[in-house]
Amino acid sequence: MIKKKFEASKRSVKTVCLESDLVVVGGGMAGVCAALTAAREGIRVVLVQDRPVLGGNASSEVRLWVLGATSHMGNNNRWAREGGVIDEILVENMYKNKEGNPVIFDTIVLDKVQQEPNIRLLLNTTLYDLEKSSPQNIEKVYAFCSQNETRYEISAPLFCDASGDGIAGYLAGSGYRVGAEDSSEFNEKFAPDQVQYGELLGHSIYFYSKDAGVPVEFHAPSYALKDIERIPRFRNINTGEHGCKFWWLEYGGRKDTIHDTEDIKWELWSVVYGVWDYIKNSGVFEGVDNLTLEWVGLLPGKRESRRFEGLYTLTQQDIIEQTHHHDAIAYGGWAIDLHPADGVFSKENGCTQFHSKGIYELPYRCYVSRDIRNLFFAGRCISVSHVAHGSTRVMGTSAFGAQAVGMAAAECIRQGVLPATLLEPALLNMLRDKLSLKGQSIPGYPINEDGNLAKQAIITASSTLELAEIPFDGEWYRIEFSVAQLLPLQSETRYVVEVEVEADEATTLIAELKYSRKIQNFTPDFTAGRSDIELCSGKQRVAVSFDSVLAADQYAFIVFRKNPKVKIRTSSKRISGTLSVFNKFNHAVNNFGIQEPPIDSGIDSFEFWCPERRPKGANIAMTICPALTGFGSGNLVNGYLRPTVRPNTWVASLTDSRPNLKLCWGAPVMVTQVQLFFDTDMDHPMESVQMGHPEKRIPFCVKSFRLLNDQREVLYETTDNYQSIKTLTFEKGIVVNELIIEMDRQSETIPCALVEIYIPLSN
Repeated sequence: MIKKKFEASKRSVKTVCLESDLVVVGGGMAGVCAALTAAREGIRVVLVQDRPVLGGNASSEVRLWVLGATSHMGNNNRWAREGGVIDEILVENMYKNKEGNPVIFDTIVLDKVQQEPNIRLLLNTTLYDLEKSSPQNIEKVYAFCSQNETRYEISAPLFCDASGDGIAGYLAGSGYRVGAEDSSEFNEKFAPDQVQYGELLGHSIYFYSKDAGVPVEFHAPSYALKDIERIPRFRNINTGEHGCKFWWLEYGGRKDTIHDTEDIKWELWSVVYGVWDYIKNSGVFEGVDNLTLEWVGLLPGKRESRRFEGLYTLTQQDIIEQTHHHDAIAYGGWAIDLHPADGVFSKENGCTQFHSKGIYELPYRCYVSRDIRNLFFAGRCISVSHVAHGSTRVMGTSAFGAQAVGMAAAECIRQGVLPATLLEPALLNMLRDKLSLKGQSIPGYPINEDGNLAKQAIITASSTLELAEIPFDGEWYRIEFSVAQLLPLQSETRYVVEVEVEADEATTLIAELKYSRKIQNFTPDFTAGRSDIELCSGKQRVAVSFDSVLAADQYAFIVFRKNPKVKIRTSSKRISGTLSVFNKFNHAVNNFGIQEPPIDSGIDSFEFWCPERRPKGANIAMTICPALTGFGSGNLVNGYLRPTVRPNTWVASLTDSRPNLKLCWGAPVMVTQVQLFFDTDMDHPMESVQMGHPEKRIPFCVKSFRLLNDQREVLYETTDNYQSIKTLTFEKGIVVNELIIEMDRQSETIPCALVEIYIPLSN
């Protein structure tokens, strides 16, 4: 029993003092990925999160899907899903939660953090003050947990503000911006009219509904919106949608998106309950009697507030022109996505999205405070203009950059330096090397193979795909939209392909050879050749050839232009590094088949060529002469972890049901670790919640494999692999002359593939 007598002086709450190497403020996807990356590198991390769960806008409290450069597969960024920790989380979520339940996603994110012994997680804990040891250095931060009445005093040499609103940066006195710059400041032609369109993106609150199986009444609360016509888009309301399909229920862009958040929340509740009242009680909708509200968000998801000034400010031109940065550590690819400040009450479109022709680089300098020497930024508060923020703010991109922050923090601790020092070339290269080995896939920076023992081995494969035919065993696709087969072609080579078509009547089928002027892009903005093929009625095989050849090795598009009178044969076979793409539309990301931006906006016009989601999107059946030979075992040690200008993947023959790879050194070598990189289809966006996925594991990823030594002893075996990276560690080391990797093909329609083998040199 505890019994306390009256005390004349005030009492103080319990205080806990913590020391760490890195304090990460904010437990959204950016903060989580920064903390996990740093902790796995061996430094102590305190993760301060003011909510009861992790994930921020991706959590069950807000329920927005994690997306980044893949943009719902609605742009031309092929194989662009973010790698590293964010990939690991999304792949894990798909395996355990392919239906996209946001509550289950909470558990997956929490579990990742909880398993890391170097992370001290403080949930329900709000940072409210800090101390500086000098004008440019934070010494400690103060936070309070309302659930355990505990005040935390946390000291560290390094801090990362991933809080969204930037509370640590603000309290530390770091320079920041709120709102839109005038177009003249950065010469951004797409900068919005600050009066008419407004300067800030607003907040959103979503709702989930379900069929209760019996009639359910709804009595709107007094604060529900009464006049639905105040919402200009009210006719867009669809009873079959809920959750972040209602992203456009947005408000607050005319207000202070930090200090007015509670007022904004009440207005959004008014909107949500008003929309539901309209659905249930207006009489406009049929089949709603049994519908009931299952969930309404209790706090809004935020899009924009403070953006802090770093050593570099990313702008519109960096995105659209795909500027190369010497300190690139990540990339983005979401559209420049601006919203009218009046949000749901605006007569304008709910968003204005314009895409670049490919992914763009994110420089390390955007994540390092210009003013506070030991402060990183991560997430939506990094150093970007308002226009650029329209792209960088999304969670996949935010988390991706944050991984670089986590790795940089670990390097700073190891080297005993401050964040800006890592811009020195040797340290920057070391940072990128370490990130690359974690799957970061920084554009133009492959894994450094100098330290890869596998590079020194002779690698032989039981078989290797030579793609002379994509078999003619699939269904027929009527060419109601132009379709293309995306293939890795070699320079100075004239190809002939043969396809099978069926014409309703005599007609002309137009075929084209297209490719991107920038070889790293997948926007076919150059037509190298055209062939007009005269068809007669019925089924027929036709050969397609072009006089032109490619000047460089790169992906090219064998295009068949829209002709609804013609069907083309597809294949049941799916092969790593090949895709069919369609000149269709994806209205969710402002894709109408072609991008036509405003005149003099500084944004390009081009066609969209995008895949369809599995199980749709079959390859076009064809013979290819000469055969494509870019799938060899040399790809396993070239350092690239996804297709770029070539597949960068070893692929076995379609007929090899149990392929193997043999690494032979010809003399004994010491092996302490083997890293295997698998194909988890980096083109699939893998949205974390709501949309769901057709399978729980990516079908290109080898499920069952064994690692054997030269005595044919099994060193490791699994029948349940699904992650992108598998790291096998041998603490005492093993001495071998050879290593053999045996794989089991899990599908008759998909050959085994492996992306990279990395075996670090032993000291």
